[in-house]
Amino acid sequence: MPWKEVSTMSQRKEFIVLATQSARNVRALCRAFAISPKTGYKWLARYAAEGEPGLQARSRRPHQMPQRTAAVLEHAILHLRTTQPAWGGRKLHARLQALGYPAVPAPSTITAILRRHGRLAPAGSAPKAWQRFEHATPHALWQMDFKGHFAVGPGRCHPLTILDDCSRFALCLQACANEQTATVPAHLIATFRRYGLPARLLMDNGAPGGDRAGNPFTPLTVWCIRLGIALSHARPAHPQTLGKDDRFHRTLKAERRHQRLFLDLAHGQQHFDRWRDSYNLARPHEALAMAVPASRYQPSPRGFPERLPPIE
Repeated sequence: MPWKEVSTMSQRKEFIVLATQSARNVRALCRAFAISPKTGYKWLARYAAEGEPGLQARSRRPHQMPQRTAAVLEHAILHLRTTQPAWGGRKLHARLQALGYPAVPAPSTITAILRRHGRLAPAGSAPKAWQRFEHATPHALWQMDFKGHFAVGPGRCHPLTILDDCSRFALCLQACANEQTATVPAHLIATFRRYGLPARLLMDNGAPGGDRAGNPFTPLTVWCIRLGIALSHARPAHPQTLGKDDRFHRTLKAERRHQRLFLDLAHGQQHFDRWRDSYNLARPHEALAMAVPASRYQPSPRGFPERLPPIE
């Protein structure tokens, strides 16, 4: 039974004084102080061995912790968090397992380790839950958009991103100098030649993919139609329509862009290429049950035609 909270030290001293009197019954005295005989005899033994300092409260921390995370594994967790500061407990857990570490602790334990070492940012408000959708096969839908521009050397960088809806495979991450109509087709052609054609392409309503006045036909969209690609446009004022690509932008900003000051577009493209490889091949994705996007990606059965079919 615990001691009373009020004046714990004074109660212990009083108990010792009374208990050391030869005429007092120790068990009756324990009942009067509302403690167990085991507790009473413990404090009498400590007082006899150490004097008054023995009455001070001692730490209840166990001398041994068999289930404590090994120092080597804890160091690996902190090192991986340093290289990937935006990854949480679940991603770090999956990546350490993929790297072959034995006895990887649970994601909650990894989170506790990060919190103990001050590696977690303050928790924000919970995001609103949106109705989610996902196409069943790769290349059924690609999402394409420009990430907000940022300064690069003497100019600006406009990252062009293309994401496969089913696999979350990043098909394109290109550092562009602008968002003009003449810029996009060249990068689309390179993407088409490498990965093939999608069945449908989803983009926003701004140039070069659409007309804010409501006309969906632009030189870019007409060219896509001639390639046999169906087109979709995001609903105005509904960024969640391009939610997967928008979430990709958040990941890009958190994991790569803020860490570098690019000298020029070529320098930025080098870092983009390395990060895209990590995103596709190494980074566990929570929407894919912690698998990597490359594990769900398959090449498109439709190749890019070097000559456009005639207009009918």
